[in-house]
Amino acid sequence: MTQSLPNMPKAVNLLTEVRKAPSKWMVKKEVGENAPALSDDELVAMSVRELNQHLRGLTKEDVVRLKQRRRTLKNRGYAASCRIKRVTQKEELERQKTELQQEVDKLARENASMRLELDALRAKYEALQCFARTVTRGPPGKVATTSVITIVKSANHSPSSAPFSAPS
Repeated sequence: MTQSLPNMPKAVNLLTEVRKAPSKWMVKKEVGENAPALSDDELVAMSVRELNQHLRGLTKEDVVRLKQRRRTLKNRGYAASCRIKRVTQKEELERQKTELQQEVDKLARENASMRLELDALRAKYEALQCFARTVTRGPPGKVATTSVITIVKSANHSPSSAPFSAPS
């Protein structure tokens, strides 16, 4: 690319030649102009050292813009992982809540069953106390044989049976 002037010697023509600067001196004006463009994934994944190598030669505004873009993308990633963690924890807590509610219901049923059994035993105890009072009020030294047999037999029955059975 030399310009030839009619009255100038050839050496002067060489001075007017437009020379390209060496590539290391070229100033990068746009990210995609002198270097391969970085995708969002690449920008987030690269180390700070790699990023700084890519930023060499860029204008200050481009450096700030790329660093801000990287920070924004990283924050998005952090927010997404926090959302996933929060949803996972919520599901786990709901599962635990369901298990604990089932356990509470089971214990409530067991408690109700034991209360019924306790009420039946209390009724038997009161009946035995009443019987003991009637036996002690009877004639001294004489205990009715049928009453004793009734008490022994009723102790062998299940809690749902009547406190006293008919003499056999």
